[in-house]
Amino acid sequence: MAEVINNSLFQNLSASILHDHQPTASLAGPISVRKKTVGIVGGGNSAHSLACYLSSQGYPVHILVRDLKRIGNIVASGQINAQGKLNGAFAVKKTSADAATFAANCEIIFVCTVTNAYADVARNLAPHLKRGSKIILFSGKFGGVLEFERVLKQCGAADVTVLETDALFAGRIQPDQSIWIRGYKAWTLFSARSRSQTLASAEIIKEFFPGLEPAENIVQRGLTDFGAFAHTLTMIANMNAIDRGEQFLFYYEGFTKKTIALLEQMESEFGSIATAYGTSLIPMAELLNKYYTCDTDGGLFEAMKTVPNYRHSKSPDTLDHRFISEDVSCSLIPMQELARVAGLNTPMIDSAINIASILIKQDFRKQGRTLERLGLANMSREEIVEVLNA
Repeated sequence: MAEVINNSLFQNLSASILHDHQPTASLAGPISVRKKTVGIVGGGNSAHSLACYLSSQGYPVHILVRDLKRIGNIVASGQINAQGKLNGAFAVKKTSADAATFAANCEIIFVCTVTNAYADVARNLAPHLKRGSKIILFSGKFGGVLEFERVLKQCGAADVTVLETDALFAGRIQPDQSIWIRGYKAWTLFSARSRSQTLASAEIIKEFFPGLEPAENIVQRGLTDFGAFAHTLTMIANMNAIDRGEQFLFYYEGFTKKTIALLEQMESEFGSIATAYGTSLIPMAELLNKYYTCDTDGGLFEAMKTVPNYRHSKSPDTLDHRFISEDVSCSLIPMQELARVAGLNTPMIDSAINIASILIKQDFRKQGRTLERLGLANMSREEIVEVLNA
């Protein structure tokens, strides 16, 4: 019998699974209440991890991918094998490459692709969505809901509810196609496009993850993202080692006490943007503690070096990696544009974008998630605040 993560663990930060211990096990019994059929778009680490978690909770799971060969083992066996924080074989009801069939069978859809693919995913799903469909972006980065809804509208899609949160699971697909779930976030924020819509839709996401909390606005949600904060700067600070293929522990060894100043400057700029748009942020060290638990007494440097899950986090082997391409295009670009509207200086954000653009030869200011793509172009700071806090 498969070992499962209890949903109630997301309500209790002191639960053993969140402290790098073995998870509290419970045997999966008969399902007494009909569970909603859920769909997952994507075939990567996050999609595999989420599928196992939802299946362990009794939800019938459908998966949509572009190429079924990519998940051939799941297609053949109808299940995903997991180890780590979740152990066992977890059923997948149906895998498909056909968006129409997928959307027709799913009551709630989780999008677990990289965030710079959201526009394509929205275009693919748009013709097949029913009025009242519910979509959860499982790693919205900054303003994912705004971009996704804008593309759906451009495609003439039915009126649907879209929410975003952060990817909760740290997992890696293994050579045998099983998923190693080595950790997951105990807490983060979720948001719709506006404050009122967030509160009105809260029960949709709390059914699956009761411990998550509504953001004050989508700016707060987008800034409360340790990956968006740390990924690109860590890549830049270690670019020579990465380019030479020298492997190191990404968070444990990526910074010294001296170079942590880069992250501290980034944190200051994140905080200024939050204030300008009517919200606030918790310190990044405390955010890590709420995610995974760690030592915050020594500040950000010690916090990064004491997250249990991070002892497994090795550096990428190339600079052309989503830690740059995704986090710059879908987080730092909209942050920079919002800062400019508010008259803020952001030298660290600007530098990270400039260096990243040179390193991987991408014009992120043209290709990234601009205010125009978020439907916020030509608005003043006050107008944007009014829209997002409505």
